[in-house]
Amino acid sequence: MSERPGPPSFEPPAGSSPSSDRPGPLPGTQQAPYGAPQQPPYGQPWSSSPAWQPAPGQVTAPGPRKPRSGSGRLVALVLIAALLGGGVGSAATMAVSGSQSKVITGGGTTTPVVQGSGNAVDWTTVAKSVEPAVVSITVSSGSSGAEGSGVILDAQGHIATNNHVVSGGQNGQIQVTLNNNTIHKATIVGTDPGTDLAVIKLTDPPSDLTPIAFGDVTKVAVGDPVMAIGNPLGLSGSVTTGIVSALHRPVRSSANEQQQQSPFSQGQSTDTTVVTDAIQTSAAINPGNSGGALINASGQLIGLTSSIATLGSSSGSQSGNIGIGFAIRADQVRSVTSELISKGSATTPLLGVSTTDGVGNVNGQQVVGAQVKSVTSGSAADKGGIRTGDVITAMDGVPITGSVSLAARVRSQQVGDVVTLDVSRNGGSQQVKVTLASK
Repeated sequence: MSERPGPPSFEPPAGSSPSSDRPGPLPGTQQAPYGAPQQPPYGQPWSSSPAWQPAPGQVTAPGPRKPRSGSGRLVALVLIAALLGGGVGSAATMAVSGSQSKVITGGGTTTPVVQGSGNAVDWTTVAKSVEPAVVSITVSSGSSGAEGSGVILDAQGHIATNNHVVSGGQNGQIQVTLNNNTIHKATIVGTDPGTDLAVIKLTDPPSDLTPIAFGDVTKVAVGDPVMAIGNPLGLSGSVTTGIVSALHRPVRSSANEQQQQSPFSQGQSTDTTVVTDAIQTSAAINPGNSGGALINASGQLIGLTSSIATLGSSSGSQSGNIGIGFAIRADQVRSVTSELISKGSATTPLLGVSTTDGVGNVNGQQVVGAQVKSVTSGSAADKGGIRTGDVITAMDGVPITGSVSLAARVRSQQVGDVVTLDVSRNGGSQQVKVTLASK
């Protein structure tokens, strides 16, 4: 068994901040599409004009938007990520940590399930059904701000979104615009930077909220038609369609880089590394779609859009959609947000191994996987019988292609889940059952 090199790392300039007049990132670097710090048209920073400062005790809508220029830089560099050797752009490609199995029940009527006729998808009906459950989110803190999307979870006004969308809301203001164009104040209920998920709550929710309907992610297949709904570039209620391009796509990013680039960070940093066992889609996803809905042909949520791949402006292309977008799986969204609502934080499942990209040998055939460098004493892996030198090649039948792939699969589980690992050991293969522990 031998090690193989891991994916390249793309690092931003230390202490750099988004600017419309500096050169864009090199090809393959990650840009912050969703909930990234937003600038008004022509790339100018937000000002502290009264239009963006609601009067005490009331909420006012931002002033009219100027026409956007096609050459304007509306995307700021928030974090750098690597997708198994490829460039990934995201307003954060984050990992979903597993959490407890509590399910959001919600007291309101969810979006109706749409029944298509024949093989054709009635996207008009689907969009009309789901749009009331998708919201636009604006976060302002002084002269800085961010825009993103969210989905309504229940009749009490809980809304799921990405952590990077609302990370400045602790010391600022959060406004939510519903599908009927009414504006409401919101507060943060809980955040989980390790999964890039967050829950906010309307302070005075209306009585006619329409929660999103959750779909069965286990039934999603590559090639399935999907629709993305969100607030790209501040264009609320935008819908795009595509297909599921891949499942279990491991995406890795660093919250440290995100914090360094965020206008809300004020010099803070964190060493949190996040990975996502993502759904890849060809549906157009752009800055501001972060926290929006990826739905199936029946109008059910299968993912929360969170990141895109980008070639970077140095390749001669605009920042934004190139047909490779990523979404956090809906089952992970449901479990993590349930925990955030119930206790304000989420637990993280652990295997208890240190790994690197490796190659095993099974009956004379080489196979890629995650090679175990060390096993933590008393950990889930130790109790399950994982040994140093093992190459883990699959989890519950899903191929493990390297260290990031294994981390993504583990974090997509919940504490207490029993998983089956395919292990290459001494030229053979065997299956090992492991009960994941908590962090």
